[in-house]
Amino acid sequence: MDLKGIQKAVDEWIQNHGVRYFNELTNLAQLTEEVGEVARIIARRYGEQSEKESDKKKDLGEELADVIFVAVCLANQTGVDLQKAFEDKLTEKTKRDHERHHTNPKLKS
Repeated sequence: MDLKGIQKAVDEWIQNHGVRYFNELTNLAQLTEEVGEVARIIARRYGEQSEKESDKKKDLGEELADVIFVAVCLANQTGVDLQKAFEDKLTEKTKRDHERHHTNPKLKS
């Protein structure tokens, strides 16, 4: 499924199950909360913090999917075409960063 399909699927889910979109500020707060959950897993599982027993059951993929879902909600309700935005961003990053990353001594192994 491409990003257009994901946006359509989320919109259909909202219409059929979610009643309506939460307002943009509520969705921004939800997005922040979901990113925080991802950060908690990463910090404890891959960082230096110890992982609590209750955190060991958390699924990183599920939390990342939550981030995507809420980001798509925000895109849908604000009229952003994520397919175009992502393609444009990838083109921009490719032009801007290709040489920079290849010549960065910090990235040499």
